[in-house]
Amino acid sequence: MKQITDYLQRVESEGCLRTLPQVGYEGKWVVGKEGRMLNLSSNDYLGLAARTDLQARFLESDWAAGQPFSSTSSRLLTGNYPIYTQLEQQLSAAYEGKAALLFNSGYHANTGILPALADKQTLIVADKLVHASLIDGMRLSTARFVRFAHNNYDQLERILSKEAEAYERVIVVTESIFSMDGDLADLRRLVEIKRQFPQVWLYVDEAHAVGVRGERGLGIAEEMGVIQEIDLLVGTFGKAMASMGAYLICDPRIKAYLVNTMRPLIFSTALPPFQIAWTAFLFSLLPSMSAEREHLHRLRSRLANALQGKGGEISDSHIIPYIIGENIATLEKAQELRGKGYYCLAVRPPTVPRGTSRIRFSLTASTTETELQGLILSLRENVHAIQND
Repeated sequence: MKQITDYLQRVESEGCLRTLPQVGYEGKWVVGKEGRMLNLSSNDYLGLAARTDLQARFLESDWAAGQPFSSTSSRLLTGNYPIYTQLEQQLSAAYEGKAALLFNSGYHANTGILPALADKQTLIVADKLVHASLIDGMRLSTARFVRFAHNNYDQLERILSKEAEAYERVIVVTESIFSMDGDLADLRRLVEIKRQFPQVWLYVDEAHAVGVRGERGLGIAEEMGVIQEIDLLVGTFGKAMASMGAYLICDPRIKAYLVNTMRPLIFSTALPPFQIAWTAFLFSLLPSMSAEREHLHRLRSRLANALQGKGGEISDSHIIPYIIGENIATLEKAQELRGKGYYCLAVRPPTVPRGTSRIRFSLTASTTETELQGLILSLRENVHAIQND
């Protein structure tokens, strides 16, 4: 216990102690000890989670009718209800005929796919800023893995030129929108690099892009026109899609292989069919939500411009960092903003590198222009410019 106590005391003294927030929720508002606050820390990017009109439509529709509240087992036993196949068929049709496979969460997907596919004859080369779930997936595999500097594709090419021929397979791993900086991977460049090496597969985590990017909301791969070039494309339903679970888009042979080898899929109880039906319902509406995507883009542009020099210049998405630097100063600024009615949380090491502690503004389409302008005015002492257009 001494080791545990010492650790807790140390991280608290460094301003890095995590605690579970005690708050309530009223749509896009968070209610806590500071009062009623606009939620600027949510992953509900399209603002669908609080759409009671959509909930009512779903409950009255054939989508919800007769769907059990529990799957009772894994899909390989008695849990493979027809709605799972239906959603996978929807995904396959949307993603240009490629196969789709459902998972319980993005974390489940990333910690299961890589260990199943990557053996000692595999090299994994990952962007330095990929999500913790991808790092854990690499560690759980038996493959050797190396990491290249964030979005440094020249370095990636050098690694592949030196290492690729020694392996049967090389898996290049990236996110499309990075979760802490809000910047983008250049998927077109990655595809060009992949084409130079026949043994290279491209693995792209689109968790923060699905719903909010692309003409039909399918993510950066759709936006950049490279869906067919990505070997392993992971998306999630728990963010912009306001549901739960994740999916993989891949070759049908890879899907069949994972059904037989991926431990989190084989040994986990499947998500409730009722939940899958809600996901399928929302996914069917995704192409019609261009207005929400356009509104979110306008909000992003205004806040990013206001935070130029403080992190706004880094982001090219609805995730915008406000980099303060030191842990205690970041905690204090987040507390100050909560006192002004904005639910903001401090992101500190080890989630981000030391010296880059930040408030991570996570914009949603439910936020109004007026509400965003109020936030910008509240930040006026700390930003270089305020966008009033």
